[in-house]
Amino acid sequence: MWEYTDKVKEHFMNPRNVGEIENADGVGDVGSLACGDALKLTFKLGDDGRIVDAQFKTFGCASAIASSSALTEMIKGMTLEEASQVTNEDIADYLGGLPKEKMHCSVLGREALEAAIASYKGIPIPMAEGEVVCECFGVTDLEVKRAIQESNLRTVEEITNFTKAGGGCGKCHDRLEELLREVRHETPVVITDQRPKPMTNIQKIKMIEKVLDQEIRPNLRKDGGDIELVDVDGDFVTVSLRGACGTCKKSQTTLKEYVEKKLREQVLDTLIVEEEK
Repeated sequence: MWEYTDKVKEHFMNPRNVGEIENADGVGDVGSLACGDALKLTFKLGDDGRIVDAQFKTFGCASAIASSSALTEMIKGMTLEEASQVTNEDIADYLGGLPKEKMHCSVLGREALEAAIASYKGIPIPMAEGEVVCECFGVTDLEVKRAIQESNLRTVEEITNFTKAGGGCGKCHDRLEELLREVRHETPVVITDQRPKPMTNIQKIKMIEKVLDQEIRPNLRKDGGDIELVDVDGDFVTVSLRGACGTCKKSQTTLKEYVEKKLREQVLDTLIVEEEK
């Protein structure tokens, strides 16, 4: 199970600056609900040209919420020039670090900040001008190249951790390999490996959500219950039982003998389902 720093936990449990500024000077809207992460960042400038207020609305996991909260705290008091220099690594460092599988959450914050600054200046978002290489998550080659350069990425898995590219259908993996070689100036090495590629965390979440939506939730609702996915950390799946299921004395039996068993059968046989505390 992933380890989160105390600062990540604090910004998740008590996020700062949640909301949306009316008549904001800059608005950055990135990600999408379909992709699992979405962030809207707004800021207001003072008479001296410095950011006097910044607020956010995020749909995503604990790391996404914590990264967004941290970002708003970091940029207050900065000029736009100073804010434009903030990187995703800066956001992660501010939080005391993030699990490698969650680094894309800090990247989402940086992209929202760039989009907000671009909206204020009335210019296109720089990274959006590139060629889309990952159709599942709308990631461009420019975003991938920057992530490789700035974070010294060496594998497709690392690219997925930082940008989400390659975490869906996997069709872009060959293109991501090409970008790695291009940025790192490496000669391609032909390796024949017939072993199946391990499931990415994003693929795992999508499969879990599909089983919940199509099989588990409809059956629970027949008895007045419901279930919501809270988080997926490695093999640990955290859910929240709702309605009749939440108060039923046999809720743990439902959790283990039905929900966990079904997810192990259809997603991954090592999954462990836990109820949100």
